[in-house]
Amino acid sequence: MRVERLDLDEWEDHLPASGFEVFHLPEALAAVERHTAGELRLYGGFKGQQAIALLPVVVRNGPLGTAALSPPPGLAIPRLGPILMPTSPKRRKQEKVNREFTETVLDRIRTDYTAQLARVGFDSPVAQRVGEQMESGLTLFRMLCGTAYGDPRPYVWGDLDVEPYFTYHLNLESMTADAVKKSFSKSLRREIRDAKELEVSVGREGIEGAREVYTDTVDRYDEQGETLGLSWDYVRDLWEGLDEHAQTYVARDSSGNYLSGITVLYSNDAAYFWQGGARAVYEGTSVNSLVHWHIIEDIVSGSPVESVTTYDLMGANTERLCRYKAKFGADLVPYYLVESSGRTMDAAKRAYQFVRG
Repeated sequence: MRVERLDLDEWEDHLPASGFEVFHLPEALAAVERHTAGELRLYGGFKGQQAIALLPVVVRNGPLGTAALSPPPGLAIPRLGPILMPTSPKRRKQEKVNREFTETVLDRIRTDYTAQLARVGFDSPVAQRVGEQMESGLTLFRMLCGTAYGDPRPYVWGDLDVEPYFTYHLNLESMTADAVKKSFSKSLRREIRDAKELEVSVGREGIEGAREVYTDTVDRYDEQGETLGLSWDYVRDLWEGLDEHAQTYVARDSSGNYLSGITVLYSNDAAYFWQGGARAVYEGTSVNSLVHWHIIEDIVSGSPVESVTTYDLMGANTERLCRYKAKFGADLVPYYLVESSGRTMDAAKRAYQFVRG
């Protein structure tokens, strides 16, 4: 297998029609590149001229060595990791593509780093520091794979740790809105019904609505003594760059006052509950379920991205959130965390101020 570095235009040319996360979209990666600390590297695995695997990685140099991250922390990217596109349906050949791409791209990350040393000069102070870091074995690798990537064994064989995480996928393919609602719990249906009876409107809004959702989310984090850690510049850049693949739904009272809202991001397959949705009660009734319902109704009707058939509710790794999201009757779907292990890696992760997603 041949592995090459790609630019964003080449990445877009080789991206498949389905089977990837929203942050694999070139517009999302462009926003990441502008707002992340580190270098965005786009790797493509090729058989002849055919791309059969892709992986975006952000490489950072820190006080304890080099980190290769997919996704980088601090940008609210739920999952990224590799995309596999084997040309054969045979299991043996699919596993061969996965194994060879994993081995080759890890080697390529190290090779590219050595090339960086050559560019700055092996005798330079920068190169000497980098060389010491590489020799000390403190390079950190961390990746949260997409849900379509179901076989992380090659990373285990490469002495990396693998841990399962979970999300909720609500399958809306070939479903009517009524059939979807019947799959909800009785209490969730009641919340939606009660909110509909209030003078509450829910609709898609532009960038100002997205700003209100962002501000509300920041305020909720502050109330809990936590920090969101996302700049509005990044959120706006991402929202505007994704165009129809980013939508914000806002609930307002009869006077037009903001009650709650959710910003949704869309890949070609799924809609992602990305930001907002903080618990909001109006006249004794929760309105968040009504916001979710409007999102779901739009997906069922083919809007705004016709090919989307799944609503990814996220948040299936937090017990408190699961109690609510399980009411939607969605499927529990695994994805995988792949990362370096050992005490030195723990120190490196603290140095990079990484918080697990």
